Amino acid sequence: MPRTPVPRTPVPRAPGAFRRDQLAIAALFCFLGFQYATWVSRLPALKDRFGLDETRLGLLLMVCGAGAAVSFPLVARLMRQLGSRRLALWSALALAAVLPALSAAGSYPLALLVVFVDGVAVGCLNVAMNAQGAALEARYGRAAMARLHATFSAGSLAAALLASGMNVVTHTVSAHFAAAAALLLLLLAAARPRLSADEQTPGSGQDPGSEQEGATGRAEASEERAAKGAAKAVRRFAGASGAALWLGCAMVFGTVTEGAMNDWSALYLTAETGASGQLAPLGIAVVSVMMVLARLLGDGWRSRLGDARVVHVGSVVAGTGLALALAAGGTWPALVGFACVGLGMATVTPCLYVAAAAEGPRALALVAALGTTGLLAGPALIGFVAGRTDLTVGMAVVAASALLVSVSARRVTWRRPGEAAPTGADEGDGGNKGGVGAETGTGTGAGPVEA
Repeated sequence: MPRTPVPRTPVPRAPGAFRRDQLAIAALFCFLGFQYATWVSRLPALKDRFGLDETRLGLLLMVCGAGAAVSFPLVARLMRQLGSRRLALWSALALAAVLPALSAAGSYPLALLVVFVDGVAVGCLNVAMNAQGAALEARYGRAAMARLHATFSAGSLAAALLASGMNVVTHTVSAHFAAAAALLLLLLAAARPRLSADEQTPGSGQDPGSEQEGATGRAEASEERAAKGAAKAVRRFAGASGAALWLGCAMVFGTVTEGAMNDWSALYLTAETGASGQLAPLGIAVVSVMMVLARLLGDGWRSRLGDARVVHVGSVVAGTGLALALAAGGTWPALVGFACVGLGMATVTPCLYVAAAAEGPRALALVAALGTTGLLAGPALIGFVAGRTDLTVGMAVVAASALLVSVSARRVTWRRPGEAAPTGADEGDGGNKGGVGAETGTGTGAGPVEA
């Protein structure tokens, strides 16, 4: 039955409260980006320690993706029992502990176990921090998610710079990871007091006069639906709409591109271009800098150009720039190509989440699950390709993946930011009831590690 979109009514708060709450949640996004980029920036050192080839290194990354994939049923239960605040805190503590545990791992099988735990914790924190971000927008009636996701890239940048600096001081992975874990605990301590214990999500479709009454119950129900939807995404695949399937394809190709740049850029620079250990982490740094800048400016681009053009142009810039850099060879062309990927792909994923949210909760759950799978399991595919050929061919697959985003996105009907979704979207789930961001076009659905 067609529904009339109901504008959210913000709850009055003290001046400055929005900014303080936003910074606390931004600290979680920064935390996840920093933690993940810290250990992947030391993949060359881990490869040497355990004597790994590209195939076994790819398996290490695939195990991390497997951990994230199996976390979805666990997240559903933990969200009900703990709520997003406590889940975020506990999963963040686990991620901080992963770093010293990985540095202390004395064998390859033990390292596999540690990164599997890392993947599970990543999946938990990803859902929890996005639920906190959606609750922030609902409480204040203000858009916040785009800049929250930008802080993930800022965290990755900070981790890359720390890795480069630690390489100058010491080559010891344990010292680097211990320093990074200490910084993560300080960041978590700063975020903890302002995290919300009473989440609510927008788009409930109820009368605004009753919004405050029962807000807690609606929030818990919406969070539970989001977590369960992610766990059941694969089973729902066959019943998803055509738009959702094409969005899912675009999301997979996009997150494969992002994840591969995080995981393989440092190793590409050392193995294929002869870059030094001090210069290699700058591959992640370049990508992260461009992503932060583009995401800070991305909302303006979306308003002027529309999401469709932003996605098409961005993916073509990323794929073409990386392909030309690989053809040219050398360290500096590679860094320029990495910059093109960061610039082009930065706003692709947020636009895809906005479009998926407008299709309804079933589409959003499917796209979120596929995005996480692509981000964490895709780089393993690159490792297997590189193991059978070389890393240049593996990175060429990344360039092709970026171009396939544009191909997939052309099959999607796009709406400009703020344009209402059509009635009856995702009818199999009862319309867009409870769909985060579906009515305002703000796209506040839970996304993967910008991580």
